[in-house]
Amino acid sequence: MHRCVSLSLSLALAALSMADACAQNAQTLGPVESTQATQQAAQNNQAAQAAALASLQSSQATVDGQSIQRNFPQRALRGTIVFGTPPFIQLDGNATQMAAAYRVHGYNNLLLMSGQLVGVEGDVDFALDVSGQVYEVWLLTPAEAAKKPWPHTPAQAAAWTFDPIAQTWTKP
Repeated sequence: MHRCVSLSLSLALAALSMADACAQNAQTLGPVESTQATQQAAQNNQAAQAAALASLQSSQATVDGQSIQRNFPQRALRGTIVFGTPPFIQLDGNATQMAAAYRVHGYNNLLLMSGQLVGVEGDVDFALDVSGQVYEVWLLTPAEAAKKPWPHTPAQAAAWTFDPIAQTWTKP
């Protein structure tokens, strides 16, 4: 599904750039050809904009992540994060660093680049490596964040019971 959305957005952007190229080409033609080329470029531009809008509207459900079921691992803990300049973060109010090869999954489960994250804050599920650094983060949608209870510490995760199918935790 996500590949289809990505493809439709790519096609819409390609159509927009083709319409822009037609408009630039119209400027180099004579007056009669220029009028016809300008009309053609305007039609192409309107079609490209309509295609881009349609693909954005159809992708809205997958962008917010609520149409997919993400399965989080049992080692995932819950917290609130504020991304600083990589690799610095603030996790549950405590300043720390991400692990060397960290990964951040967006709402649609695609990986995000570290440059996109500066200043982003929100509820997350995260996993720690053996040295206690955060190495994997999942930004949570409101529906995912509403699933409670969810452990905030490794001690809670060890004491509670996890159902991987229902993606729920049960306190003892």
